[in-house]
Amino acid sequence: ASSQGKTMEFRITSGGLVATGDQRNSLKNAQATAAQLSWVVRPSLAITGTFGWARSRDVASIGSPKLDVFSSDLGLEVRPSAWGTGRAVSFSPFVGVGAGARSYNYRKLDVDATHNVAGYASVGGELGVRRVGVRLEVRDYATGFKPLVGAGESEMRNDVVMMVGLRLNRR
Repeated sequence: ASSQGKTMEFRITSGGLVATGDQRNSLKNAQATAAQLSWVVRPSLAITGTFGWARSRDVASIGSPKLDVFSSDLGLEVRPSAWGTGRAVSFSPFVGVGAGARSYNYRKLDVDATHNVAGYASVGGELGVRRVGVRLEVRDYATGFKPLVGAGESEMRNDVVMMVGLRLNRR
């Protein structure tokens, strides 16, 4: 059996943040962009770091001011065997979990950013066509949420982030 060396994967993804539950009362659904770096420890396991930026609005405040939502996290992906390996078209599914931080920062208001702990569970896959990989990932985030303006207690909130990314494979 041949052993594969550890490899790195880099992706820029685009997609959207969809506020769910109580989060819908604070955030507008938003376009999101993320940079991901995965270290493939073995073909069935990868460590993935993600830095994301969603361009939202605070729908609970007068005028719905623009709000940047920054996420940074580190997670593990379990990758079962790819289907169609060595063929022109392949598919590699994955599931993952991770944790990190979420920050909310007004673009043009003089208000301090709020910073919160976040965790996620993800599912997705990468469709490979020769050297090109198209990755689809859906993450369900649970985050702490402090009121953006004024005083109040922190509470747990939920949103979903959907991402699509393109990757050029070396082989």
